[in-house]
Amino acid sequence: MTITPTIVIYIDADACPVKGEVYRVAERHGINVVVVSNTPIAVPSEPFITRAVVSAGMDKADDYIVEHATKGVIVITADVPLAARVVKTGAIAIAPNGKPFTDDSVGMALATRNLMDQLRSAGAVTGGPKPFSRQDRSAFLQSLDREIVRLKRQEAAG
Repeated sequence: MTITPTIVIYIDADACPVKGEVYRVAERHGINVVVVSNTPIAVPSEPFITRAVVSAGMDKADDYIVEHATKGVIVITADVPLAARVVKTGAIAIAPNGKPFTDDSVGMALATRNLMDQLRSAGAVTGGPKPFSRQDRSAFLQSLDREIVRLKRQEAAG
């Protein structure tokens, strides 16, 4: 397998439901993956997958990802504040349900997240997010593949 060294995928690994999908897509495209977490988690023993275990503490994994987020980096995260930070670096952020975070969408996503937090705190909303579905997984795979192909085209164009 030939690795495309300038494209890297970082996974915000805590509670990420699409790690397996990321590994398969990365292997097919020859892309390195870095799995970032606060505690050691099992990852396949493949040369293109690296595990980065950061110290425990608020936002330590997020800070590590943002430090490495540059053009050519794709970050997989459901964490809206992390996605907002990643987008500011010029990297790509994709939610596990396939929704890309962009300059335009991340502000609305943050506002929605904050509103839902306030409603939950007030007891007005007691449920969490809807269960992760096959459609979410499929949308994620399409989104990830689309972004990788776009980055590879940009690289080829110089």
